[in-house]
Amino acid sequence: MKPIRFFTALAITVLMLSGCSGMKPEQFTKHRPPLVLEDYFSGTVYAWGIFEDRFAQVKRQFQVDIQGIRDGNTLVLDEAFLFDDGEKDSRIWTITKHSDQHYTGTAGDIIGEAKGISAGNALNWQYQMNLRVGDGSLQVTFDDWMFLQPGGVMINRAIVSKWGVELGRVTLFFVRAEALKQAPFNLRD
Repeated sequence: MKPIRFFTALAITVLMLSGCSGMKPEQFTKHRPPLVLEDYFSGTVYAWGIFEDRFAQVKRQFQVDIQGIRDGNTLVLDEAFLFDDGEKDSRIWTITKHSDQHYTGTAGDIIGEAKGISAGNALNWQYQMNLRVGDGSLQVTFDDWMFLQPGGVMINRAIVSKWGVELGRVTLFFVRAEALKQAPFNLRD
């Protein structure tokens, strides 16, 4: 009986901790500049990022070239990734705006739809992804936050988890191409 009690207590603890998400989009309503996702990502945007495991060890670094095309309430993001080990990858997001605050998004490795809520300078995405790991994949959950800063820099922090247990964090910094005098890198050759 003791193992059953242990696993029951563990399950209750994990559920309680996973239900205690501290941030909510509405707490950023008064923060400026306002983030309008489809405006920010229309055109060319560059990003630099890292992935840290749950022990805060940096495991990967990467750059991203993002080409955004807006068509009414739809935004298509064509992302080209270059990782520090030379690996290249890509993802195409199709994002739909449903109201001033609500978005959904799909991509090839996203399970179902990503759901986003924005307020003030912040956007929170929640989604599940088939994350490539070696020759296979792992179904993980992303709790993804974007914060637009004065000067046009956007900071993105995502917590990656499985069954409510944090596996790692992704941190990115975005800059619109027009804010730079020249392209910082070319990932499309």
